[in-house]
Amino acid sequence: MSLNFFKSRATIPVLLVGVAGVLLVLHAWRLPPFTTTEEVTDNAYVRGLVTVISPQVAGYVTEIPVQDYMEVKQGALLVQIDDRIYRQKLEQARATLASSQANLTNLAVTIETREASIAVSRAQVQNAEAVLTKADADNDRIAPLVASNIQSRATLVTTQAALQQARAGLAQARASVTVAEQNLAETQATRATLEASVHNAEAAVRLAEIDLQNTRVVAPEDGRLGEVGARVGQYVQAGTQLTTVVPPRRWVVANYKETQLAGMQPGQPVRFTVDALGGAEMRGRIERFSPATGSEFSVIRADNATGNFTKVAQRLPVRISIDEGQELAARLRPGMSVIAHIDTAAAPATAAP
Repeated sequence: MSLNFFKSRATIPVLLVGVAGVLLVLHAWRLPPFTTTEEVTDNAYVRGLVTVISPQVAGYVTEIPVQDYMEVKQGALLVQIDDRIYRQKLEQARATLASSQANLTNLAVTIETREASIAVSRAQVQNAEAVLTKADADNDRIAPLVASNIQSRATLVTTQAALQQARAGLAQARASVTVAEQNLAETQATRATLEASVHNAEAAVRLAEIDLQNTRVVAPEDGRLGEVGARVGQYVQAGTQLTTVVPPRRWVVANYKETQLAGMQPGQPVRFTVDALGGAEMRGRIERFSPATGSEFSVIRADNATGNFTKVAQRLPVRISIDEGQELAARLRPGMSVIAHIDTAAAPATAAP
């Protein structure tokens, strides 16, 4: 055999390796002939509502009836804070309310007394008017008799003195009515202040009741607890993190490159595999898209208005709902990594009529 024959046979494996390498690159970059309508990303994670549980009042922890990772129902007691001070504050607020209500009740009695005083003063005015009428009539009757020397001058002086006394008595009675009416007005003016005091005391009672209720830190909804960080005897302030509650609802957020978004629509089917479940495949649907790319929500945003600009494909979070009726869905936990596959050629699901 010639040397050229051996050279040609040695070249064939090299060519095959080169062709395989080119095909591998084309497949990795999804270039023809390996183009596809399916978009894939491994930048995807299971998400859920992780609620941090904190107290609204300060105090010493007296009871923790739960443990790490327990299932809890809405309203279940998680942490009990010493409530003795808050019970006494509630009793104090109730006593203040009772005092304010008593003052308001006494005001009503005082107003009735003032109104009765006005009635008495008005009766005295009527009596004074009658006395004045009689004194005026006596004066009119005696004056002609004195002029005719039938009655003595002393009788006229007495009659006129009685007339002046009756006039003074009427003026005094009318002044008494005015004073009684002013006293009533002053008393009624205090009603608004006393009513405001009652409302303030009622609000204080409600606040004290809320504080007392808040010594019981309860689960806001059904879910599973995270790590319980509280300890019996620990002094906690309002806002201290005690534990977390994770409700059972889950979804997936897949961060797709902007170059992959063409053709994606809400309702399109999604399949995803979960690393923690041995690559088990599950199903879902596109629920909605983020209003901005992830970089727009970062604390320090990139400033591209410089001369050193390099274009980088941005990623847009896509929220994916998980289809019901999948047994493995109960094993999903927020933070698990998944690989999401979306066929952009698939038709979105239509809403049920």
